Amino acid sequence: MSQVIALVDCNNFYVSCERLFRPDLQGVPMVVLSNNDGCAVARSAEVKALGVKMGVPRFQIEELIEQHGICTFSSNYTLYGDISARVMNTLEAIAPRVFVYSIDEAFMDLSGLQKNYSLLEFGRFTKSKVEKEVGIPVCVGISTTKTLAKLANQGAKKYLSTGGVVDLTEVERQRKLMAMTEVGDVWGVGRRISQRLESMGVKSALDLADADPKWIRKHFSVVLERTVSELNGVSCIPFDDSPPVKKQIVVSRSFGERITELAEMRKAIAGFITRAAEKLRKEGQVAQHLQVFLRTSPFAKSQPQYANSTSERLVEPTDDTRQLLAASMRLIERIWLGGYQFAKAGVMLSDFYDPKLQQQTLFCAEGESRSEALMATLDQINYKTGRVQFARRIDRNPWDMKREMLSPRYTTSWLELPRVK
Repeated sequence: MSQVIALVDCNNFYVSCERLFRPDLQGVPMVVLSNNDGCAVARSAEVKALGVKMGVPRFQIEELIEQHGICTFSSNYTLYGDISARVMNTLEAIAPRVFVYSIDEAFMDLSGLQKNYSLLEFGRFTKSKVEKEVGIPVCVGISTTKTLAKLANQGAKKYLSTGGVVDLTEVERQRKLMAMTEVGDVWGVGRRISQRLESMGVKSALDLADADPKWIRKHFSVVLERTVSELNGVSCIPFDDSPPVKKQIVVSRSFGERITELAEMRKAIAGFITRAAEKLRKEGQVAQHLQVFLRTSPFAKSQPQYANSTSERLVEPTDDTRQLLAASMRLIERIWLGGYQFAKAGVMLSDFYDPKLQQQTLFCAEGESRSEALMATLDQINYKTGRVQFARRIDRNPWDMKREMLSPRYTTSWLELPRVK
């Protein structure tokens, strides 16, 4: 056994973040809602026990909310992102290699550790350290491939007797857990594929592991064939601690209220560009292509419909918010039409370059390298306070996302720090 991988997964992450500064909510049924307070995107164990499904619209569970006193929150992505960074920093301090898979999941490379340490004890140490230093409960699954580590993590969550940590490096234990796991619960097996597999008699993860790889490839795909290999302890998914740079960045939003005036749309686009530029700088890239798009609601059949987009290739790649703002204002004027009620708009940056390797134009002055110091200072201030904005960007607008149950940004805003009376 040469490779050992652990998957650390935060439990009900959004709910756990909200409870971190509200200990009075422990044991209270909770739901975190999506943009515009539309659907349930996170549910506490108490809410799951009531039968509330993931993604259910809020209006469909109004009676349950009232009947059981379910506490509802708007998504607080600023808070969740910062808490996630703290979890990942804690993991990086105890493991040689960490690959952040999502906002609440990370793989750790523990290869070679088993020679001197008990993997089960290390998993318990990891769980305890994250919960002590960050306050977020996690489960840890350990095995020899990413797919098996995911399976081990599912077992750690499902079976309370495990204490939230499962070492699934032994083949006998792997097969036992696979026999208890439905094929649809295997990482990478979607609903449609699981339905086809079940119709062919492949109903458990163990059935899939024992299937002929060539047969799987013939009737499904090489991707599912790799899943079969992973279930049998053959690593086919690279650890990937250096994920590829994004090829595009999209920032868009469905508005809380319809936009009917160009001035309001300009403000919205300015906000999207500001956020997109921040993401671009975080990637360490510059972009040369900018697209702006808008549309009315396709569900409002009684209203006139209109959707359009336009783009521009910039003279020189940039990550400067000011240059991107100027370009976006030109673009939105090209496609704007009055007399419509716009429900959504957005921007997309693409055609990325490494700023250290890009070829500058003939007229680019050496001292004008995208105002790096200014943008870095702006990002640093906004990370701490979120108060510095460009003139076109207004912090509050009637068409902003509905976030009527938004909790404070406890960890990133001085003005929203918890107060002890």
